Amino acid sequence: MPKNPSVAAHLRRLLELLASGAPAEDLGTVAAEARRGGAGADDLAEVERATRAALRVHSALRQHQRREAELTALFDTAGDLAALRDLDAVLRSIVRRARMLLGTDTAYLTLPDEEAGDTFMRVTDGSVSELFQNLRLQLGEGLGGLVAQTARPYATPDYRTDERFHHTHSIDAGVLDEGLVAILGVPLLLGSGSGGKVIGALFAADRTPRAFSPDEVALLCSLANHAAIAIDTAKAMTDARVALAELAEANAVIRERSAAMQRAEESHDRLSDLVLRGGDVADVAAAVADLLQGDVTVFDAGGWPLTPTARGTDRPAGNTARGRNAAHDPGGADGPGGADGPSGSHGTHGPGGADGPGGADDWDDSTGTDGAAALVRAAEESRATAHAVVHDGRWVCAVLAGQEMLGSLVLSGRPDLDGPDRRLFERSSVVTSLLLLLRRSVAEAENRVRGDLITDLLTAPDRDPAGLVARGRSLGIDLNRPHLVLVASSDADVRDRLAVAAVQYLFGGDGVSAEHAGTVMLVPVGGVKPGEAARSAAEQLTHLVGAPVTVAGAGPAAGPRALADAHAEASRCLQALQVLGRRGAGGSAGELGFLGVLLGKDHDVEGFVRATLGPLLDYDERRGTQLVRTLAAYFGCGGSLTRAKEELHVHINTVVQRLDRIQAILGPGWNSPEHALELQLALRLRLLSLS
Repeated sequence: MPKNPSVAAHLRRLLELLASGAPAEDLGTVAAEARRGGAGADDLAEVERATRAALRVHSALRQHQRREAELTALFDTAGDLAALRDLDAVLRSIVRRARMLLGTDTAYLTLPDEEAGDTFMRVTDGSVSELFQNLRLQLGEGLGGLVAQTARPYATPDYRTDERFHHTHSIDAGVLDEGLVAILGVPLLLGSGSGGKVIGALFAADRTPRAFSPDEVALLCSLANHAAIAIDTAKAMTDARVALAELAEANAVIRERSAAMQRAEESHDRLSDLVLRGGDVADVAAAVADLLQGDVTVFDAGGWPLTPTARGTDRPAGNTARGRNAAHDPGGADGPGGADGPSGSHGTHGPGGADGPGGADDWDDSTGTDGAAALVRAAEESRATAHAVVHDGRWVCAVLAGQEMLGSLVLSGRPDLDGPDRRLFERSSVVTSLLLLLRRSVAEAENRVRGDLITDLLTAPDRDPAGLVARGRSLGIDLNRPHLVLVASSDADVRDRLAVAAVQYLFGGDGVSAEHAGTVMLVPVGGVKPGEAARSAAEQLTHLVGAPVTVAGAGPAAGPRALADAHAEASRCLQALQVLGRRGAGGSAGELGFLGVLLGKDHDVEGFVRATLGPLLDYDERRGTQLVRTLAAYFGCGGSLTRAKEELHVHINTVVQRLDRIQAILGPGWNSPEHALELQLALRLRLLSLS
């Protein structure tokens, strides 16, 4: 115990100041107060020794408090990491605590940009310069670049004058704009020792010169380690989420593939069962339409529909493909595919109908033959790619037997056909090709038997008419029913192809073809004139053969003798078409003018006169004029207006006016040599009939 009571008072004062947490400066004033109070030398020395001890205790307390604050900050940071939800929030918290614990003006964290090959400011706290906040550092540049390159902490009391660092204009400009002087930087390391990986850097900086202590460097390194853990944990969580998402996606794909495989298996079973039960092409189209929920039509190799458009169960009903056209049946109930056609559903095959290929709502209905040609091109593209293709908003898949094009499947109403459904659509073309091959084989066999009947009919129609009719009925041909007779001819080198094309042309209908002095076809009448049927057949057969095919038509005719006579007339008409240079065309005797009168079986003179002079005769009857008489006088006078006006006893201007009226009625080509010849023949035949 001190001998002087005043010394005890000074010692008590030191303890009170320590207990109150007074600053070190206040502790130093106690010795000064003892000196001013006249304390003796021994007492003063005792007070000074006590003051030094109190200062040591004060320093230890301050260090413990700082360490406690640091540990609290580290524990708080660890808690943030444990509840990591937002990486940016954790990094901002670390940078803010670094600035607070070190008592610096600013703190910031940089991360590498692997794509750009440099580092950028990820988080700043206390920064006021936009230029500094947008700085980017290359490896080795500035203090931060050196930290990242060496994976060691660096500190400088005055960065601007420190020559240890590689100064660049952009970095120095940013540091100057922020006003920074003293900077401490430590690496963000993953792993320990020399094998650690630098993934960023943490900095604390002052705007005045300052020397950073080892404790401050250690504290910033601890915070940097927490930041590295936060970044690595966030990356791991991100990778885990990506992996989970990929697993979920893969699982969804597996489920989708499994469902697709199951659906494909069920579809295959359904189509196989359909074929085994004797289903037809139209049944396949209906099944595929139902499976794919779209509209499906089967077309032949020429681009003409073989089946009506089948619609999925959820698709609205509408028009379907119409019956085979003009050449066979432009929609009549008795034509191919009508009530009496085979299977009642195959009569959609054919050109030239009211709506062209596919009917009113099918393939390119507005362009007829152009639409069929477009479909053929799409099918060829499908054959070349071995997959279904999109054409004009519809899916087209070639139906093949080897490399032979049998036809195509067309699916509409499904623009978004995905992989499994597309494969189902493509597989259905294989089933369709099997059925088409079967149908063609049956048709060829039936056609050979029917061809024998046609040969007997044309060579000896009067030998056994009743027997021919009976044979026809046994083959599904009613010879007593009105038929059109078509005779087709082509060059000798493609004649074999013409016979096959005729079978394809009649495929699906109840017409029949045979080779007899050219290819002969019998087609049930469906309200179409023979000339129209011949032109339609010529167009399609030319396309199927790949060479010009000329077709002549006659009829309608019923019964063996009438059919034989119609064949003879069609043969004569065919010869006339070839002589007239109309190769690859179609027509009938009635369309050949006076040649038709000569070639026709009945020599229809009155019909020829009416067809040629009818408009003039009607005009004269309605108006009481003499256009027919004027025309006869004009031709009778060799085309002389002067002689014609004398014979008619009228003014020449009257003759000119009447001839102008004739041109207005008959057309500008009435005086051409060919037309003039028919007009003169018609005038002579009329004169003979009147006399």
